[in-house]
Amino acid sequence: MKPMCKYVYEALARASSFLIENGREEPVARMLLQHVLNKTHVQLLMDMREEISDSQFNQYWSLIEQHKDGKPVQYIIGSEEFYGRTFSVNEHVLIPRPETEELIVETTARIKHLFNNKTELNLADIGTGSGAIAITMKAVVPALQVTATDLSPQALKVAQANAAELDADITFKLGDLTAPIANEKWDIVLSNPPYIAHEEATTLSDTVLNYEPHSALFADEEGLQLYKRLAVELPAIMNRPALIGLEIGYAQGPAVQSFFQKSFPTAQVDIVKDINGKERMIFCEIRE
Repeated sequence: MKPMCKYVYEALARASSFLIENGREEPVARMLLQHVLNKTHVQLLMDMREEISDSQFNQYWSLIEQHKDGKPVQYIIGSEEFYGRTFSVNEHVLIPRPETEELIVETTARIKHLFNNKTELNLADIGTGSGAIAITMKAVVPALQVTATDLSPQALKVAQANAAELDADITFKLGDLTAPIANEKWDIVLSNPPYIAHEEATTLSDTVLNYEPHSALFADEEGLQLYKRLAVELPAIMNRPALIGLEIGYAQGPAVQSFFQKSFPTAQVDIVKDINGKERMIFCEIRE
């Protein structure tokens, strides 16, 4: 039965306990209360002894129930932070992950040493989803000419809205992998493709499995299919020098490295670990 509360601190305490009892993370209670009351964390702390109206509490408890049932808090509030910016998200796109921020950091560092500070470079983000990678790269390296692609029209709409909101000049193209960009040569290609094997579905949390788009999560051939395709398709459209950066599953490094080493025999193909020591990225530096 839904409890009724008079004060903000009371609502937060009851929601926190309710989420803990149902195996959900306690901080979500605070995030959703900030959302309903339109307050920052500091404002919420200062206003704990203010009264909460019945309509506000009813709205709040409805969101708490949704999260209890598994809906990710990012889809409930409609946004997620990534690299210091707020991106709109919905069920048509994956929720941006903190580990993907490391792809941005590593790419930026490699651009500087590989291209000798050349600024007129074009970059393609394949499978852009919310647009987090493409938009962030444009913000970090403004001189880049950035194109973002996705197979999903709904995902592209989200990415386009984020680009408009964040004032990022991005070209968007609809299509499968390299097909939308095959008529050009590219200096940099980045991608965080679907890489979870279908057999691994049972290992995912219900918040991921039941709500995030499966087309952006799962791939055939033990999760490796799209890496194999990219390794075959990219050689024809890369400039020299060029950089390819990919996010991978933590156990996929050697396999993906071998695909790209075969396609680019003279390239330097590195497996890069994330901050937690897991193999999380592949970078292919092509010089000739």
